[in-house]
Amino acid sequence: MKKLVFLLCLLFAFNSCSVEDNQKFHYEILPVESVEMPSEFELGETYPIIIKYYKPTTCHGFNGFYFEKNLNIRTVAVQTVVFEDNTNCEQNTGELFEETMYFYVTNNGSYIFKFWQGTNEAGEDIFLEYEIPVN
Repeated sequence: MKKLVFLLCLLFAFNSCSVEDNQKFHYEILPVESVEMPSEFELGETYPIIIKYYKPTTCHGFNGFYFEKNLNIRTVAVQTVVFEDNTNCEQNTGELFEETMYFYVTNNGSYIFKFWQGTNEAGEDIFLEYEIPVN
């Protein structure tokens, strides 16, 4: 019986992976267009932060948020996955997409949120910044 189970497991393992099925993709960080967030926080509470952005093509899919923290400073950007093998990619027509990030308040003082908005002509990062006090 053990040999039969082992043989079936081995058969499923080899059939479940196929090299031809792998799609080529890469990750891309997109700039934040606008943000809706509360004007103040309460310690120990969770708050929704609505982040709006543009997807360049229909091959860009939301894949979460780039999130970096340094003391009470939070740097945020939209992370997407771009499927390279899709021949049906089309330019998006200016549709604004939105995703919600939930933020749990763990510290007193103020939080500074820096939402990445791309780079300027000199190649320097541009941020949309909010300072939110904690009551």
